[in-house]
Amino acid sequence: MVDEERWKARFRAARVSLPGWALDAPHRSTYRSNVTGTWEIYAWDRTTGARRQVTDRPNGTWMGGVDPTGVWIWWFADTDGDEFGIWRRTPFDGPASQDAGAEATGTDGSEPAVPGLEPSYPSGLALGSSGLALVGRTTEDGNSVHLCRPGAEPEVLYHHAEDAHVAALSRDETLVAIGHSEHGDSRHMALRVLRPDGTAVADLWDGPGKGVYGAGFAPVPGDSRLLVNHERRGREELLIWDPVAGTEQEIVLDLPGEIGADWYPDGSALLVSHSHEARDELYRYDLGSGELTRIETPRGVIGGATARPDGTVEFSWSSAAEPPVVRSTSGAVVLTPPGPPAPPSVPVEDVWVDGPGGRVHALISKPAEGTGPFPAVFDVHGGPTAQDEDSFVPSAAAWIDHGFAVVRVNYRGSTGYGSQWRDAIEGRVGLTELEDIKAVRDWAVGSGLADPARLVLTGGSWGGFLTLLGIGTQPDDWTVGVAAVPVADYFAAYEDEMEGLQAFDRSLFGGSPEEVPDRYRESSPLTYVERVKAPVLILAGENDPRCPIRQIDNYLARLSELGKPHEVYRYDAGHGSLVVEERITQMEAEMTFARKHLGLC
Repeated sequence: MVDEERWKARFRAARVSLPGWALDAPHRSTYRSNVTGTWEIYAWDRTTGARRQVTDRPNGTWMGGVDPTGVWIWWFADTDGDEFGIWRRTPFDGPASQDAGAEATGTDGSEPAVPGLEPSYPSGLALGSSGLALVGRTTEDGNSVHLCRPGAEPEVLYHHAEDAHVAALSRDETLVAIGHSEHGDSRHMALRVLRPDGTAVADLWDGPGKGVYGAGFAPVPGDSRLLVNHERRGREELLIWDPVAGTEQEIVLDLPGEIGADWYPDGSALLVSHSHEARDELYRYDLGSGELTRIETPRGVIGGATARPDGTVEFSWSSAAEPPVVRSTSGAVVLTPPGPPAPPSVPVEDVWVDGPGGRVHALISKPAEGTGPFPAVFDVHGGPTAQDEDSFVPSAAAWIDHGFAVVRVNYRGSTGYGSQWRDAIEGRVGLTELEDIKAVRDWAVGSGLADPARLVLTGGSWGGFLTLLGIGTQPDDWTVGVAAVPVADYFAAYEDEMEGLQAFDRSLFGGSPEEVPDRYRESSPLTYVERVKAPVLILAGENDPRCPIRQIDNYLARLSELGKPHEVYRYDAGHGSLVVEERITQMEAEMTFARKHLGLC
């Protein structure tokens, strides 16, 4: 008998994100939490222990942080999850807080952070101690970066039709780094460093198929070193670029996976994150000596990490079996949300399956009781530039509680396995990923893990796209399809989606639908809707700017014309929901639909 409250408790358990902190006032931090049932931004004064809820909106708030002085909290205000809006700011002190450690609520006292800037999609933000702000914006007119000084009209520092974003602002506010794709490939970007007056300092680009990405200037005034992620050797690695001196220092580490990093506050070392086979490690890299020192963390996934001025490192951690926690290398738990913790789940097992493009890594979770073959859920991750990891996922745990094995596949297109693996889907979008998913599907059936008559293909966003494409191109392999916020009609999706995603699609397909229509047609789920045999549930956000509602309606209308069994769940938000009870309702709808059509109800 399934304990209904147990799986719901994993969604309802209060969680907190890794706190960000003010460079000039390290005791002032902000974080996200779902303690009220909706994800919002919170302020935390580490000196007094006081915590305060900053935002309070019906559909929640996801983007926010504190400026370097600790005086202002900036947060992005969109409308009902449509991701189109403006930055607002709220005084850190805000309304009077309650007793230390309490969660205070009230009016946020916010104001438009940059009066005069019209609503847009956000494309990066960098804040300086003087009050200078760099605001990246995406509109139908292209992409722009605005220089915003206190009391002055915003100035356009950069504008281009192709995708671009704010990458970094130097500590002394004399250098601005912009990531751009003027060469036409937003999946492999270039870097440009400018002065605030718009004069160019230097450019960095490694050529076609090799992106470079700014990870932050050294946090020391007068230091012009920029930390950069590159992929010159076929995987994510590090270099330090000084655009003023014209020097580059590649940091070559003897680690097998992909590498990211951030600065220690004094600029003398890097906090290195190492991702390998769906798990993470942390290291300290001393720039003077070149010494690499392992920072002890449990086996699992690091959701984020930051080095504090006292040398300690704070990090958010979870595993498939254990819920998230924010810890410090001092041994302390940094933040403890109120209420009971989320119930644990089961650990994952690693499986490697030979696929048409090489070995495919999959994560397998089995019910705690019983033996296979199990009804199985193939839960396909979004992105596609993302990966499934050994992290805590309440939705996966819910399926497991209901007796399903859960299979998650890091198909070609996923990050974490090198540039060639990530880019293998270009020009043959969706169909390549599904070859890998099918290879793991056939292994799961052949090994006795999965019952071939009870297979659910599901996913959200890109995973929803692959779900609809999969039940159309592989109709005999799947019993039920459950697609959340999917691309369903690629031609209509391209017409209606935000410009940044149009640029992404052009890079992925090799052009626009007008330029390479056959590629879009071959990758569009609507092309194969007549072949669909599995009953399908589609969940759709009315205000979704990433997978807009019209193209989903086109697919649903065609299903109705053909008399295909299907249901739709619509909700009044965007590309997903930040409201806990809404997520539970959606999860319940997904499992009820699947169990009904598998004869398990």
